[in-house]
Amino acid sequence: MIFPEVKIYQPESFEDFRGELYTLFKQDDHELVFNHDKVSISRKHVLRGLHGDSKSWKHISCLAGEVLLVVVDNRPESENYLKWDSIVLSSKNRKSVLVPPMFANGHFVLSDEATFFYKWAYPGAYPDVQDQFTLKWNDPRIGIHWPISNPLLSKRDS
Repeated sequence: MIFPEVKIYQPESFEDFRGELYTLFKQDDHELVFNHDKVSISRKHVLRGLHGDSKSWKHISCLAGEVLLVVVDNRPESENYLKWDSIVLSSKNRKSVLVPPMFANGHFVLSDEATFFYKWAYPGAYPDVQDQFTLKWNDPRIGIHWPISNPLLSKRDS
């Protein structure tokens, strides 16, 4: 990631004849207190986002399948304002990403189906849709290179 504020984690895993075991999150690794977990299951070519808010941290991973995660710096005072970067998250690479407040994130499903998981850390009441900002997925000021030009979108995201 080009943003020093966004952290990528690669867990170590244990494998034997039964399969694999790895730790996705351990409270000791973070000063943050995560207080909400979210899961979305989406089919191929679904694009969710770009969303964010001013208070939340999100620890994001892909538990099944494969997604392209895009992160956009939405801090107007930042030298990286409206710059973006991306990373493929999958059940095979087991990478996860910690996204800070004022960074939007969105994901595009590359596999037939994907299970996207994120832990939220936020102060106070849950930041519902009215507390979030949305950046248009194809905003020409940002110029994200999505894998296709006609993704499956919600009304909010289109």
